[in-house]
Amino acid sequence: MTQAAVGARQFSVQLSATRSGARLAGLLTVRQLRDWGVPSGCARQVVAELAANAVLHGRVPGRDFRLALRLDPAGVLRVEVTDARGDRIPRVDGPGAGWAESGRGMLLVAAYSERWGVVPAPAGCKTVWAELEPTCG
Repeated sequence: MTQAAVGARQFSVQLSATRSGARLAGLLTVRQLRDWGVPSGCARQVVAELAANAVLHGRVPGRDFRLALRLDPAGVLRVEVTDARGDRIPRVDGPGAGWAESGRGMLLVAAYSERWGVVPAPAGCKTVWAELEPTCG
């Protein structure tokens, strides 16, 4: 059966906003994509960055973050990470930013993704999303 014949596949999990929660997000991504028969190299890098940002910049004590994966019939993977800090919007610093303390990881997200963005989520949260083409392995 081809991927196009299957329809969209979805996975979602709530994780603690800790470094171990961020590591677990990457491991769960690899396992889920393997179960779906999809390469995980690019996705693991994107999830690692977005989960790390959720823990470092989006953490509110006592609140978790959510990882969601959606694989559409054409093989496009959408990664979403929702954290509790809607007021902290990620940005991409360009090559002239030097050794800035933030923004460089989002350059990786932008490089691996066809497109990415940020949308508000309920309760003052935000969701950072990225879409990866099937050729990104």
